[in-house]
Amino acid sequence: MKKIIAIMALALGLAACGGSEKAPTTYVNIGTGGTAGTYYPLGGAFAEIWNTNIEGVNATAESTGASVANVNMLQKGDIDVAIIQNDVASYAENGVELFENKVENIRGMATLYSEPIQCITTDGSVKSISDLKGKKVAIGAIGSGVYCNAVQILAEAGITEKDYKPQYLSFAEAATGLRDRQIDAAFIVAGVPTSAIVDLATQRDVKVVNLDKELADKLKAKYSYYTDYEIPAGTYSTQKEDAQTLTVQSMLVVSSKLSEDMVYNMLKSMYENTDRIKAAHKVGEFIKEESGLEGMSITLHPGAEKYFSEKGIK
Repeated sequence: MKKIIAIMALALGLAACGGSEKAPTTYVNIGTGGTAGTYYPLGGAFAEIWNTNIEGVNATAESTGASVANVNMLQKGDIDVAIIQNDVASYAENGVELFENKVENIRGMATLYSEPIQCITTDGSVKSISDLKGKKVAIGAIGSGVYCNAVQILAEAGITEKDYKPQYLSFAEAATGLRDRQIDAAFIVAGVPTSAIVDLATQRDVKVVNLDKELADKLKAKYSYYTDYEIPAGTYSTQKEDAQTLTVQSMLVVSSKLSEDMVYNMLKSMYENTDRIKAAHKVGEFIKEESGLEGMSITLHPGAEKYFSEKGIK
């Protein structure tokens, strides 16, 4: 009996010394967007990469109302990482547009890819933005960056809210509305091709509305984060011509509460596993280390600053 007690005591002592202890679990909640958009599958890929390659991480991607909603959730501490538009990140850090106060805990991690502003219609009478007067137009879910872009474009085209019928819809809801002819047009800000519109083009004659040069130039002069973008003919099966538009950048933001080592390792594992990102969505091919600071609109997290500095990327 004494021998048994001694062996048990020795085993307990070894356990107490930490011989079999695992690293503490770090829970990382990732805010994405609607399930029919681009952010959601990318968030799932990031979660899988971080869970597989960073010891002690338990990352989960969740569907949200996208950019603005993600910033609010980050500010409250409900999420730790988010995919948002770089213009919305700038609004948040500076406390302008949709944010009455500065969001103090938002930090930049990396920019990802261009997000063209796509004005999609199935109405043959809509040839330009000015033709949206009197139409039912989806301008994004409340709490999304799409709403900001849509309102800015319409306002610069001289279209006020009384001139059209705004519909506050997610990507999936907007695609359904276009399919069922319940709305006439929809603004969607996402990497191309956007899956919801690819599917819609198999059922309806989809067209990307052109932003004329004069309107685009006015917007670029007023908002520095906009740049020119061309959506090639054939991006969607029924799109016969190239469409000129503007683009913002998608980006990863993180809470300032995440450690330097954690953010550094998240970036390292992400760029070492880009094949998994490409498998999640076609835009993954544009997510590259060398372009990770292009369009960075807010203060970098120290972990990101260390990573890109080591790589000589500015």
